[in-house]
Amino acid sequence: MNPKYRILYLIAGILALGLVIYQAVTTYPALNYPRLGLNTIISIFFFYLSYKTYHEKKDGELM
Repeated sequence: MNPKYRILYLIAGILALGLVIYQAVTTYPALNYPRLGLNTIISIFFFYLSYKTYHEKKDGELM
């Protein structure tokens, strides 16, 4: 994966997580669980992409 997109994925994940928190706070008595779940999955996906671009396997290392 291209490491130059790491910051973009991280920002997208933070914004998606912020959207989940905002929706949960504003619609507290009657939460829309499927929508919150979908936005949470999207947030986790962007954090996963950010993680995968940061950690690259170094095959040349000797243990």
